[in-house]
Amino acid sequence: MKPVRFDYKRPATIDEACGLLAGDDNARILAGGQSLIPMLSMRLSRPSLLIDIAHIPELTTFVETETHIEIGAMVRQAAAQKSELVKTHIPLLAKALGHVGHPPTRARGTVGGSVAHADPSAEIALVTATLGAEITYRVDGTDEIFDASDFFIGPMLTIAPPTGCLTRLSFAKAPAVCGTGFHEVAPRKSDYALVSAAAQINFAAGSGVTSIHLGIGSVGDFPERLDVNKLCGTPLDDAAIADAVHAAMQMVETVEDLHATAAYRKRVATELAIRALRDARDEISKDLNQ
Repeated sequence: MKPVRFDYKRPATIDEACGLLAGDDNARILAGGQSLIPMLSMRLSRPSLLIDIAHIPELTTFVETETHIEIGAMVRQAAAQKSELVKTHIPLLAKALGHVGHPPTRARGTVGGSVAHADPSAEIALVTATLGAEITYRVDGTDEIFDASDFFIGPMLTIAPPTGCLTRLSFAKAPAVCGTGFHEVAPRKSDYALVSAAAQINFAAGSGVTSIHLGIGSVGDFPERLDVNKLCGTPLDDAAIADAVHAAMQMVETVEDLHATAAYRKRVATELAIRALRDARDEISKDLNQ
């Protein structure tokens, strides 16, 4: 099939893009296009106007502050995967990016586009929700910031303002000693995940484990963060991790489709979450023993 007819605009600034978006209720933002273009071709999306933001310079940068790493919405996934800032300060994102699509799609796909698209199986969205990143949208000339933990509300649904343009993601820098884990199950390598889990354990000398971040994706209508902070102050042995994950999963509602049953997703999500936490714990042990 071919897309329906649409107009095309290439704004030079974020505010110009927002103005175009506000002027047409049926306009869509075009970033990397790796999700939108197939939907256009299958006529699952029928916009009257595509607003191409790929040539707005301020959306393509990394910014390091004292406490955060800010990633422009148009930063390509391949660039984020290679970035030393991401590897050093957002190690969970660096680990997850290797599971996103294929090298050619990562070369075109964008970090912000994946979050805005809000696919429940998207690895970048899962990491963003797990770490509670800040998601910034430009609306009417001002910035609105959303907590990623509350941003996703359904399949391809978010609380983003309809006339806003996503400009950047801001991740708190991981401490010098932390551990991460990321696992997913997919029909084939680089396919959409049937189940995924992401974990980060933060550690401070003299204080021990300071916080634990755990999230699961592809099991419900949106990526979900699990509360396992009761593990802080415990030895983090296998039994304690398993007990905490099983308890947290009791509150999770899983979905069933042609690819997997709800029971399968809950069982596999539990196992992958346990593995991700174990990996994160073991990374910290390895760092401390070097």
